Amino acid sequence: MTIDWKSYDPGEFYDELISTPGYARAPARNLTAWLRSQSDEDLQARKLDAELAIIDKGVTFTVYSDGENIDRAWPFDIIPRVMPIREWRNIEAGLKQRLQALNLFIDDLYHEQKIIGDGVIPASLIAESKGFRKECIGIKPAHQVWAHICGSDLVRDSDGTVYVLEDNLRVPSGVSYMIENREVTKRILPELFENNTIMPVDNYPDKLLEMLLSISPSRRKHPEVAVLTPGIYNSAYFEHAFLARSMGAELVEGADLMVDKDDYVYMKTINGLARVDVIYRRIDDLFLDPEVFLPESALGVPGLMRAWRKGNVALANAPGCGVADDKVVYSYVPDIIRYYLDEDALLPNVPTYRCNDAKEREHVLANLASMVVKPANESGGYGMLVGPQSTAREREEFRRLISSNPRNYIGQPALRLSTAPTLCDHTVEPRHLDLRPFILQGAETYVTAGGLTRVAMKSGSLVVNSSQGGGSKDTWIVDNEGG
Repeated sequence: MTIDWKSYDPGEFYDELISTPGYARAPARNLTAWLRSQSDEDLQARKLDAELAIIDKGVTFTVYSDGENIDRAWPFDIIPRVMPIREWRNIEAGLKQRLQALNLFIDDLYHEQKIIGDGVIPASLIAESKGFRKECIGIKPAHQVWAHICGSDLVRDSDGTVYVLEDNLRVPSGVSYMIENREVTKRILPELFENNTIMPVDNYPDKLLEMLLSISPSRRKHPEVAVLTPGIYNSAYFEHAFLARSMGAELVEGADLMVDKDDYVYMKTINGLARVDVIYRRIDDLFLDPEVFLPESALGVPGLMRAWRKGNVALANAPGCGVADDKVVYSYVPDIIRYYLDEDALLPNVPTYRCNDAKEREHVLANLASMVVKPANESGGYGMLVGPQSTAREREEFRRLISSNPRNYIGQPALRLSTAPTLCDHTVEPRHLDLRPFILQGAETYVTAGGLTRVAMKSGSLVVNSSQGGGSKDTWIVDNEGG
């Protein structure tokens, strides 16, 4: 039995592969022609092969449920998402522009705060920010870069416009799944890589290591790089181990490191102490150093902030960069780009209403049923209201939350997120998705060719996070679109 592709209809939504029922977009024609040639049995066999490959490779993520940590195989859809390289080059330029401006903004906040003095950003916004760390004032990281690794979430609306939904600057995750998605796709669909020119993503660990070495304060010929993980029970531990192994770096926990009396960082090894020059930390600020932040934290390293302040070790991402992760600060990013770069933003923000503004708050409260409401500093899809899919009770609860703490909330119109064909049981159906590219900034700036496409596996759902039941796809940036 062959799937009836002519009956596939994304309706009012922009579909990444199909322009109108029965017709593929130019970049996806090779892929869709191959898909149409496959029977349902063939596709189901490839799907099973993918599931077995994921299990064999140990690609997992952790779900926290009822006080338990549950490891699950990574949910994966075998039909790739395709974008043309011509469009991607514009997106890539916009992402580089965005991270450059955000790093200048963060650096300014911890030094002269000119943007506040010039009235572009209100002082109260930063004073009330959960991500601003007064302990970082005056520190000067290499190249004025604080957020070295950024994962910006992109969405496409029904008219085809690509928006930046949010920036993830603290400890963005997911890049290992992007790489594994490509490896699995190559294994189960090898013939498609012969007929399509697909930009590679497997060079990311090399680019990450190159960036980390570029911020090393040491003049040693071979600086030591370590990945600092909270440990095996962290939901992203698979990624921590994957990246350390791929870079040839050491994977360490806080107890594996120490700071000596001269404020240098050392790693404990079977051969004695080995100096560490660069730490790619996957631990939140407050757990990094019990001398400075939470004294009860056993995840961090006593004295680490002293070593960083003295320039004896580089930290990526730098503590304090989360001030720009704030979703209220996000609403000012076009102004931030204009202020520091004297340029208009190449990538638009989703229209955003700040609930600490009385007029904008009134608009949000009056339109809760059609809006998405987000807390300023949550991630992973937690703590948000998706208005069109909410109940009256949920909207009433958010009305109370917003009114009691308006600074903590923003409202955005619920976009008509783009879709892509997704293999569901024995048919193909449209499912909503987003895209998380990864941007590296050190001495130079690099953007992955595509990123992690996350897909809502439930029909009609707009929530794509794996922790909320979402899955993922391989993302192809192709330069054989033919038009």
